[in-house]
Amino acid sequence: MPACVLRALSALALTVAAPAAAWQRPAFDLEALPHAPRSVVAYRTAVPLTIDGRLDDPAWQATAWSAPFVDIDGVRPVRHATRMKVLWDDQALYIAAQLEEPDLWATITTRDAVIFQDDDFEVFLDPGNDTHAYYELEVNALGTAWDLFLVKPYRDGGPALHAWDIAGLRVAVDVRGTLNRPGDRDEGWTVELALPWETLREAAPERRAPRDGEQWRLNFSRVEWTMDVVDGRYRKRLDPTTDKPLPEDNWVWSPQGAIDMHMPERWGVVQFSDAVAGSRVVPFVEDRNDRVRWALRRLYYRQRAHRAAHGRYAPDLATIRSDEIRVDGLAFLPVMSATASQFEIVAPGFDGTMVHLVQDGRVSVRPAPGPRPTP
Repeated sequence: MPACVLRALSALALTVAAPAAAWQRPAFDLEALPHAPRSVVAYRTAVPLTIDGRLDDPAWQATAWSAPFVDIDGVRPVRHATRMKVLWDDQALYIAAQLEEPDLWATITTRDAVIFQDDDFEVFLDPGNDTHAYYELEVNALGTAWDLFLVKPYRDGGPALHAWDIAGLRVAVDVRGTLNRPGDRDEGWTVELALPWETLREAAPERRAPRDGEQWRLNFSRVEWTMDVVDGRYRKRLDPTTDKPLPEDNWVWSPQGAIDMHMPERWGVVQFSDAVAGSRVVPFVEDRNDRVRWALRRLYYRQRAHRAAHGRYAPDLATIRSDEIRVDGLAFLPVMSATASQFEIVAPGFDGTMVHLVQDGRVSVRPAPGPRPTP
């Protein structure tokens, strides 16, 4: 489990461990984080891409770079610039990233090793936008990959399936400098990825590739370690009080607001378009039910805090103050059923839908039930 996940879980546990007479907002307040996921429109490439890490295909040249990555918690500055691009066609999802790096190094050459022990680039993808059944892919500057499937987030019990592979995955990197050679100044590296729909559709709605206008949740992360040169070789800088490596930096495309990538509800959104890259500009269209998903997620956070403090979930919405949560453009009218160990919350969504969330964090949007036929 990545160090950033362990630190986030530990921080959350510390804030909700003390008993209280009623629900209290924890000091580590996930609800206070601005909920403003970034978005990107993925255009089509009309010609198959050459996956070589160089990004000189016309489709890449016609595709704009993303906004620069920021620190994962939105507080600290980043030391080196990172940006990405996305394309697609009938065969695959294509991702490109450019990482500024003055000291290029990488050591791991074994597929499915723990790649984030090196500096790396990471992809997270939730096709169903339900926070369950999502993919993680990590790549270092040697082009070594680690791909895994998360049944659900670690906070909700996982597990992570490390033996799972993205069949047909293609990875290429282009290094602008010299790997593992202290003393010179490097420019950085680019990574180019092709993720076939044949595999990604396993967790997609209707088990198929996306269609024009559809949206998936995704995010990107960059792990960066602080290095020293010892005996002519790179070594992770040590904390003098523990003699262990200092925590890594985590820089992301869409801010998580906490040091934890495994909060899919905080990821950005990719909208797929049939327009060919460079042919026209397609506007991003907000899914208004994301506002309802976030409102229910806030109640999920409160139920978890209540159970950590009292050993059981809150029996009613009044205990966790659902009345103080608002949804722009919609009357937020949740209904909850709960026992000591389970709960389900349902609320009307936009456009005649109902939004459901259960105790393991999975959220779904369904059509609202219609009137019963007359006998």
